[in-house]
Amino acid sequence: MQNLFSDDMRRNPYPAYDYLRHVSPVLHVPTFDAWLLFDYDSVERALTDHDTFRNKVPAPENWFLFSDPPRHTRFRALIASAFTPRSIAGLEVRIRALSRELLDNVIESGEMDLATDYAVPLPMRVIADLLGVPSEDLPRYKRWSDEILKLSYTLLRDDGADTAQRAFRAATEEMRSVLPEWLEQRRRLPKDDLLSRLVAAEVDGERLTDEEILGFFQLLLVGGQETTANLINNTILCLLENPDQSVRLRNDPGELLSAIEEVLRYRSPLQWVMRTPSVDVELHGQVIPAGKLVLAVIGSANHDSSRFHQPGAFDISRQPNPHLAFGRGIHFCMGAPLTRLEARIAVTDLLGRLGDISLMGDEP
Repeated sequence: MQNLFSDDMRRNPYPAYDYLRHVSPVLHVPTFDAWLLFDYDSVERALTDHDTFRNKVPAPENWFLFSDPPRHTRFRALIASAFTPRSIAGLEVRIRALSRELLDNVIESGEMDLATDYAVPLPMRVIADLLGVPSEDLPRYKRWSDEILKLSYTLLRDDGADTAQRAFRAATEEMRSVLPEWLEQRRRLPKDDLLSRLVAAEVDGERLTDEEILGFFQLLLVGGQETTANLINNTILCLLENPDQSVRLRNDPGELLSAIEEVLRYRSPLQWVMRTPSVDVELHGQVIPAGKLVLAVIGSANHDSSRFHQPGAFDISRQPNPHLAFGRGIHFCMGAPLTRLEARIAVTDLLGRLGDISLMGDEP
């Protein structure tokens, strides 16, 4: 069987998804004893049937995302009281300034590495600003982010997975030595940043512990940066691969919001999420045993022809577009509004300031 986690597959998994969705929508992968779901209905059920598909998966215990009610309900309420729509909307001016600054650095040269020069540093610095990370700590902050992102390779259980786990543990211990000082500073002298709001957050007399704030800090380093960078990169790639849609968008900027939603469907920035069934589950004639790891493949579900007309076509005006890119149900991504805001600003600036954009070569 083809390695579903190879570099080539990560770059273009969609032909394999189409094949597997047709011949084996529920697939057991013995290599790491996990079950993959490829069709829309199965993925949607895994995302929304919270009694059957639990969120207790191989992940750090203090990452609230990977917990179930009532613990998840408490965490989410506390974090939502700090991570508010108002605080996100207040970042728009800063995001626009950062976007201008990053493009100013490269525009005269006539070429750029979209990921390295723009799509990665933009959300990284936005999240750093949101948290209130001191500017002198940005290099360390980026290193932490890089180490956490490597956890995505640990499912393979090879030497690379062991290395990633060791690096993550080392980064976590370093964070534990630094974050309490930052939090104590916010307790003494609150600022207009997310760390201050997390310290002060209170629901029904409960507050977040330092360890819980550390977990959310780490989640933001992943969810707040990687998905946004992927969305920006994927938007430009989709427009380059579909010049007719690029022309439509340039002629009608009002299509931008719809175009971003289509990118979220067509090239989902997060390809799969993990779940663990609490009981045996039968899907498509296959029985997934209780307690086994399940990967709900969002990227495949978003190309299922039972829900999307001509799913292989990139259509910036697609309606309806019930994609699952940000999940669904009680675990729907809290950062979705921020990701959409950053993408809207980024794509507007990239198309508006760079004019004619083309790939420099075929190298991925």
